[in-house]
Amino acid sequence: MMNKNQQNLLSKMATGNGHGENSPYFDGWKAFEDNPFHLIDNPDGVIQMGLAENQLAFDLVVEWLMKNPEASICTPEGINDFRDIAIFQDYHGLTAFRNAVANFMEKVRGNRVRFDPDRIVMSGGATGAHEMTVFCLADPGDAFLVPTPYYPGFDRDLRWRTGAQLVPVVCERSNDFKVTREALEAAYKSAQEANIRVKGLLITNPSNPLGTILDRETLRMVVSFINEKSIHLVCDEIYAATVFTQPGFISIAEIIQEKEIECNHDLIHIVYSLSKDLGFPGFRVGIVYSYNDAVVSCCRKMSSFGLVSSQTQHLIASMLSDDEFVNKFIAGSANKLATRHKVFTTGLAKVGISCLQSNAGLFVWMDLHHLLKEQTFEAEIALWKVIIHEVKLNVSPGSSFHCSAPGWFRVCFANMDDRTMYVALTRIESFAVQNNETSTTVPMKRQCWQKPQNNLRLSFTSRRMDEIMMAQCLMSPHSPLAQSPLVRAKN
Repeated sequence: MMNKNQQNLLSKMATGNGHGENSPYFDGWKAFEDNPFHLIDNPDGVIQMGLAENQLAFDLVVEWLMKNPEASICTPEGINDFRDIAIFQDYHGLTAFRNAVANFMEKVRGNRVRFDPDRIVMSGGATGAHEMTVFCLADPGDAFLVPTPYYPGFDRDLRWRTGAQLVPVVCERSNDFKVTREALEAAYKSAQEANIRVKGLLITNPSNPLGTILDRETLRMVVSFINEKSIHLVCDEIYAATVFTQPGFISIAEIIQEKEIECNHDLIHIVYSLSKDLGFPGFRVGIVYSYNDAVVSCCRKMSSFGLVSSQTQHLIASMLSDDEFVNKFIAGSANKLATRHKVFTTGLAKVGISCLQSNAGLFVWMDLHHLLKEQTFEAEIALWKVIIHEVKLNVSPGSSFHCSAPGWFRVCFANMDDRTMYVALTRIESFAVQNNETSTTVPMKRQCWQKPQNNLRLSFTSRRMDEIMMAQCLMSPHSPLAQSPLVRAKN
């Protein structure tokens, strides 16, 4: 806590809480950071299931790196390029990098659209790309409509330094949180009545936290809405390559090229990154792709404050220019995500836990409303605290995503190896069994989801339980390590 004198020495931004860190979303990260799980060193620690990160396809990346050592300027094979890459690069970025990213974006979207490399503006991750876009489109006090539930970091990324506001578009549980014209109109009207100028609509497709995609008719409706209101449409498509089953992903770029669609292309902007689709959040590669020349020009100037290092650009350009690798990676990653999603949701279903039907993302939207003592957000937070501190899982409560209904939790499943995932699944299953079997009493000091006891019969096969216990004795080279929530908490 800062005293009054310290506050007077600093700016309002430095002393305020605009970053939004005082949220259950970030509190879960702190709980993990204080007691991180490890299969050998700390098997009773908190398992990180609040990090939307794709670690399932790193074997494909490692295989490519071993075959292409010249892609890195820090290897004997690539040292001859060191000087040219290390010296000054302007904020346009390496031509090879922009060409490769455009190529990757096209392949992820089934080669049904084309992207102009000259419209690609780089930024420090999707966080920087979002903020840069808002700086270009809105003034302090202006607002963006955002369908709920939405990624908690948007409250930071879009508001903290820009002074912009977010107006929730309330989507209902009754229709699986789908975006409707009625909900958009209601949010727009409420902003007008509050004398708030709406400058744009932000949609996330595929959705974080739902793991769902927007269908063609919904996207057409969204374009019609923003065109009629003459407001901007910012499309966050950072999970585009995480779609693992049909129906396939449809980009806004595909919609606006349809002949029957009336749209002012100057209103359309795409935010992309390689953090989720390629699994490289540490590389901080964010992209703004705008169809508005003035926005491209402004974003490029602003990108000086958050450039991607030329060393990273060089490596990415080499990797994403390899069509064979790109095709193999996109297909391989989707297959791995589909398998992990099936295993995880099947395990939950066995103990009566359902999830919103989804086919994308690195997480599931888990429904625990039946475990709430009452259908309130206060009861949701109370349940979440039990899951964090007693079950030892960092899952994210729906209220932190501005969900309209209590009892939903985002659970990430792709940021860990199989053995860690099975331990996490066992904890959830055991917790659910205890709550469902009211006739069984478990002493609080020896919780069944932490250390299974011989006298407690759970709904697992003996073979499955043996696999879990054996897994706890093995070292996991990919178990998540403690990281600052400020560094890694992105979508």
